[in-house]
Amino acid sequence: MSDKLIIFDTTLRDGEQSPGASMTRDEKERIAKLLERMRVDVIEAGFPVASPGDFEAVKHVAEVVKDSTVCALARATEKDIDVAAEAVKPAARGRVHTFIATSPVHMREKLRMEPDAVLERAVWAVKRARQYTDDVEFSPEDAGRSEIDFLCRVLEAVIDAGASTVNIPDTVGYNLPQQFGGLIQTLMERVPNSDKVVFSVHCHNDLGLAVANSLAAVTAGARQVECTINGLGERAGNASLEEIVMTVRTRQDMFDCDSNIDTTQIVPSSRLVSGITGFPVQPNKAIVGANAFAHESGIHQDGVIKHRETYEIMRAEDVGWPANRMVLGKHSGRNAFRQRLAELGIEFDTEEDLNSAFSRFKDLADKKHEIFDEDLQALVTEEGLEQASDYIRLVGLKVCSQSGETPLANITLSVDGKEQKADSEGSGPVDAAFRAIENVVESGVELQLYSVSNITSGTDAQGEVTVRLERGGRIVNGHGADTDIVIASTKAYINALNKIVTPVERCHPQTNQPI
Repeated sequence: MSDKLIIFDTTLRDGEQSPGASMTRDEKERIAKLLERMRVDVIEAGFPVASPGDFEAVKHVAEVVKDSTVCALARATEKDIDVAAEAVKPAARGRVHTFIATSPVHMREKLRMEPDAVLERAVWAVKRARQYTDDVEFSPEDAGRSEIDFLCRVLEAVIDAGASTVNIPDTVGYNLPQQFGGLIQTLMERVPNSDKVVFSVHCHNDLGLAVANSLAAVTAGARQVECTINGLGERAGNASLEEIVMTVRTRQDMFDCDSNIDTTQIVPSSRLVSGITGFPVQPNKAIVGANAFAHESGIHQDGVIKHRETYEIMRAEDVGWPANRMVLGKHSGRNAFRQRLAELGIEFDTEEDLNSAFSRFKDLADKKHEIFDEDLQALVTEEGLEQASDYIRLVGLKVCSQSGETPLANITLSVDGKEQKADSEGSGPVDAAFRAIENVVESGVELQLYSVSNITSGTDAQGEVTVRLERGGRIVNGHGADTDIVIASTKAYINALNKIVTPVERCHPQTNQPI
């Protein structure tokens, strides 16, 4: 019998720390429900002390999730731990995850603490958390650059204090696979009470080695992996859940463990997270990229036609790619629409929400001959964006663009319930639309990123636009989709502006500075 590999998803916490990826309470709920449906073991829902909004979001996830453990992050301070414990109190199974840095550079330059004081604080934090729950996880931050003797002392002490999981983070993505696997093996051998806890790993991708390091740790005996959907996370991101799960599942000849993940929910989860955060998935991304199971080479095509396993080591259907589609169009009914969305992991709280989404579907069907799954994901995401974006709304847009003439945009916006109009010229129709918006809003933002991709193929495909805006050090992403690329761009810009002009302040968990 193989051991169980515990999958700890931190998309809602570490993934949210990506610049521009902050999520609302309702968005966190949608992702958490799909993670639960995927049978993720532990969902790290956020960092409750960061802001009242983050506290409410974690608490709400704890209330609605029944099958997965809901975890909250806390620094090794009294307020952090108390607030985290309160946030996960409604959960059927709640966990408090507390941490303090143990590497020389972090202790010296960031914490300004001596090693003995750090050890004492770590033990105190675990004991404090144990007052609220038996499920306490401890992480020595930057363990990958910590001194092995000190790390062993800290782990032994926190296990004695009551930690049930010890997580070894490669916080800055510095380690190499052989090195990191060796670290896990050494810790499990040298820490006297290591058999009393689950060893976990949390690897960052700064050198592109997060998945490789995590798998090396699993081979060495780690039985929990902390990861995110699409590898979302700070800087270069985290270990990718889909790659961890499918590597272990596909190479059972090399691993003596496996997860309980329902892999058919991987692609829907990837699409949902991408749509909510506005972070597109690169086409050649393993498992979930649009080209992951595509074959263009004639040799490859011939091989797959004759026998799939000549060039495919996984079945597309096993990770959530459809083997066939129920074709949806303007003649499709409400039940077919509801059923297909349910298959994609999208459910509606009320009949009114379903009716609203169905109405938008019909509008889109009048523009497109065939509606694909990707269109449905974008449609529901767009609905959520518009519901959240109630300060600035697009009322109307007219753009004139012809050869030999400067493009001109006339826009009508509803700003805090009052309609305002403006026009502007630009170097192109999108530039003119953005300038017209700024003539109304005067936000003072700087456009850092403008990205366009087609959701499906064909000239009637919806365009998906992501914009990144910056103002005063605050960075946000905006997302928009439409069959008209100028409209999609305008929606994305307005979506980002709403996050800038009505910000929900959060704090970075390591620096406690607003982000």
